[in-house]
Amino acid sequence: MTTGLRTRPPAGEGGPDFARYVDLVPEDDIVAVLEDQLAAFLALLGGISEVQANTRHAPYTWSVKQVIGHITDAERIFAYRALRFARNDATPLPGFDENAYVRNADFDAIGRTELVAEFEALRRSHILFFQNLDAAAWTLTGVANKCTLSVGTLAYVIAGHARHHLTILQKRLAKG
Repeated sequence: MTTGLRTRPPAGEGGPDFARYVDLVPEDDIVAVLEDQLAAFLALLGGISEVQANTRHAPYTWSVKQVIGHITDAERIFAYRALRFARNDATPLPGFDENAYVRNADFDAIGRTELVAEFEALRRSHILFFQNLDAAAWTLTGVANKCTLSVGTLAYVIAGHARHHLTILQKRLAKG
């Protein structure tokens, strides 16, 4: 693990859309956050039923399974961007429409266990990716969705985005 992983990204990097997720992660050790978050995710979703996983809690329009799928899709995209930037690829990357992604994936037809296992495998892979980056790669930048972002910022975006949705899921599931 390198000391570069302990450096928080510059405030406001990537504009308000990305900063709102970074701001949800005040911790400095982003790899530890990603690991702890995985454990929290597994604890929360490991014990729910298929019925609970297929539930849509008003005012939300997505089922719990769709939220799990969305978190996984978004993490894949954010990590892909981090990979490209860490390898010094300057090709600008487009944004994505998360609503269209959910509409075009039949997450409700996939078992809760499989969705959670997919997220777990993906997150474990990303933890290893970020652990193995050297300090120089951590600070490399690229353009995604017309915003300049560093690799480090994308690690915080991954954690902040998941934290945002996990908080909502905890509230939803607590209500029954």
